[in-house]
Amino acid sequence: MSNRPMRTIDDRDLRDALAESGIRSDGARALARHVQAEIASGRFPPGHRLPTERELSERFGASRGAVRRVLGHFKSLGAITQVVGSGTFVSERAAELFSPPEAEASDVSSSVVSPSAGSMAVQVSPAQLMDARLLIEPQMVSLIVRFATAADFERMDECLARSEAATTIEEFEHWDGALHQAFAEATHNSFFLRILELTNVIREEGEWGRLKRVSLTPLRRERYETQHRAIVAALRDRDEETARALLGEHLAEVKKNLFDRG
Repeated sequence: MSNRPMRTIDDRDLRDALAESGIRSDGARALARHVQAEIASGRFPPGHRLPTERELSERFGASRGAVRRVLGHFKSLGAITQVVGSGTFVSERAAELFSPPEAEASDVSSSVVSPSAGSMAVQVSPAQLMDARLLIEPQMVSLIVRFATAADFERMDECLARSEAATTIEEFEHWDGALHQAFAEATHNSFFLRILELTNVIREEGEWGRLKRVSLTPLRRERYETQHRAIVAALRDRDEETARALLGEHLAEVKKNLFDRG
């Protein structure tokens, strides 16, 4: 294998590769974008085990054949490895493959979500983000109640458990974001998935992290964890009204805690 520095792969490269591979369904494309974004962001670190083909098929509404073609694409890049009887894992070189050169580090966000997402993230303040989330995220509930699969709820449960086990604010914030991303995935709607991907790009900006560190007390964290579990329970019960109310109340409280200093 050549020792030349690898050219990193961006969103346009992904779209072209999927087209060449005959991967055209919305579900399969959403899966491919999700895998690339999770690896690029570090949410799927080297050694991370991906869900099974069946789970990915259910979560993204793609056929098993389409899921195999998507995974085959990432395997051909060297981003994942597949071990018979054990599963599919993120490779050691995946982070290098999807991370831009150091000089381009400021453009990571744009390569993960869209060509303009990085610049958009810089322009969106935490206050603007919370205003938008309060309007958008509760609207996902009706689709989650209708379309969420067992695999979707397994992912939510994983995010709940890992956020509660987090030992740092940064780790908690990561799994908090992953839970809300799991809500978007459970809608099986590509628009909401892209919106929440952009949300997480903005949450990685320094000002958001500063506000979270200042505002996230142990008592508030415990309350957020309780709220998260209640939201997931209502979604699992397909209780649309309760889930929407709980999610709206949770986001409103997060917003108040972030910005109120009284």
